[in-house]
Amino acid sequence: MSLPQSKTTYLTVPSTAKGKNLKTFSRDEVAKHNKEGDLWTIIDTAVYVRLLVLVGSVEEWLLTPAYSLGPPGFVDMHPGGAHVLLDVEIAGKDATEAFFGLHRAEVLNRYGRYIIGTLDTGKPKYLLPTPGALSPVPFAEPAWLSEGFTSPYYNDGHRKLQKYMRDFTDKYIKEEAAAHEKSGERPTVELVQRMGSELINHMRMGPTKLLPGLVLPGGIKGEDFDYFHELIVTQELVRTGTRGYADGLQGGMVIGLPPVMNFGSDALKAKIIPEVLAGRKYISLAISEAFAGSDVQKLRCTATKTADGKHYIVNGTKKWITNGHFSDYFSTAVQTGKGLSMLLIERGDGVETKAIKSSYSSAAGTAYITFDNVKVPVENLLGKEGNGLKIVLSNFNHERWVMCCGSAAGSRFIVEECFKWAHQRKVFGKPLIDLAVIRAKLASMFAKIEACQTFLEHITFQMNHMTYAQQSDLLAGHIGILKMYCTRCAGEIADDAVQIFGGRGITQGGMGGYIEAFQRTQKFDALLGGAEEVLGDLGVRQASRKMPKAVL
Repeated sequence: MSLPQSKTTYLTVPSTAKGKNLKTFSRDEVAKHNKEGDLWTIIDTAVYVRLLVLVGSVEEWLLTPAYSLGPPGFVDMHPGGAHVLLDVEIAGKDATEAFFGLHRAEVLNRYGRYIIGTLDTGKPKYLLPTPGALSPVPFAEPAWLSEGFTSPYYNDGHRKLQKYMRDFTDKYIKEEAAAHEKSGERPTVELVQRMGSELINHMRMGPTKLLPGLVLPGGIKGEDFDYFHELIVTQELVRTGTRGYADGLQGGMVIGLPPVMNFGSDALKAKIIPEVLAGRKYISLAISEAFAGSDVQKLRCTATKTADGKHYIVNGTKKWITNGHFSDYFSTAVQTGKGLSMLLIERGDGVETKAIKSSYSSAAGTAYITFDNVKVPVENLLGKEGNGLKIVLSNFNHERWVMCCGSAAGSRFIVEECFKWAHQRKVFGKPLIDLAVIRAKLASMFAKIEACQTFLEHITFQMNHMTYAQQSDLLAGHIGILKMYCTRCAGEIADDAVQIFGGRGITQGGMGGYIEAFQRTQKFDALLGGAEEVLGDLGVRQASRKMPKAVL
């Protein structure tokens, strides 16, 4: 389990030296090294013996040897000029405040090798993001992970799983996620297969019949796995702050495999499920078209049975299909002449996928799919002909609930960024947090993320104590309203976050990089799985059906 915040040893600037034997220096001794070619600087008691030179981007610090400023003109590449580095307040002085006002802590993690010592007085004050650890920042973690708080929903098994997922995400996913979100590359097969071998892919499908008999991460018995475990898995994966990559990391599996699991033949399930969970094959849910989105009954993709009755011939298109660009299978909604039906279509002759560039990263594999006389065995029918709408609707509750888990965690991640920045950034000679208008924005943010998480946990508790039929009857409207609320809050949080970060909030990378990405991508949750307006209306209509003839 994760240690409580008060017992956690967090990284500090000196600790990024990673076990080096460090000397101690007085401030007076450091102050002697304040010239071009011999410049030392202090960042939170750590003494750097290399010159910090800003190159290319105002958010990227590179370190060059103290005895050389590099090629001629190298210092001139500094956006503010060499005089910034040789400023009397920086050269040989404590640059802590200046550094943290302009740069993220991960820069220091990369260059700990240039620390030669620490000051002989004082202790480090700044806590750096620490892999695997709970954040010490108020409201950065949901209440059940915050020291001093209790919850009726979570037990030791949940806490062990949370620790496992935090460690796994920080160790194996975070770095790749950042790189691929930028490059647009899909998640690596090696990572997906690691997630398969460690049963993370299995857990992402929820408390299904796949789990009993398995021993899951954290020593959890498969039969004890519940929706709170799944909530934890989903929310921990969101902490990379990479919305497109996150969808690329088996988002298609989470919504595309259930139709096979729940409605496929035994033979189909025996073939498809193991290879998808292992990461050997990929699957997508292919419903939306350019012609119809939320109005699924108006879909135009057709499947016509051959004269011998052994195959369907599929023609049509699908649009905005998550993971579609690299999927091997497509759980596809088609018109069969008997109403809407669902087919599992394998990539092959007549199947073409083209990448769609959207507001988030192409790492998601969002695709436009063309089916041109695709021959599909009748054995690939999911459920019965004409029963496709039931299958589509049966998938929605879980899909929307998963999106709520992600949206709530994504908003919390951004609020943590804002709260840190409000204390780091100084304007008019004082921290942003001293401004009442900033505190008002943060108060609103805190209220929103706590309300979203509390509503989500309430729904999750009900899911744990309801049959599937009861969930469909009682929770469809509630989940719709929850999703609408989470994504509305996310939109408002994104807007306030940009205002708090200013220009950095609309700049890719650097101090406000996560803010820029969030304000650009948070709308995906407001649209995918059902638009806010549609889901809000669903919630009201579901409530109206149960409304008695009650009067004022």
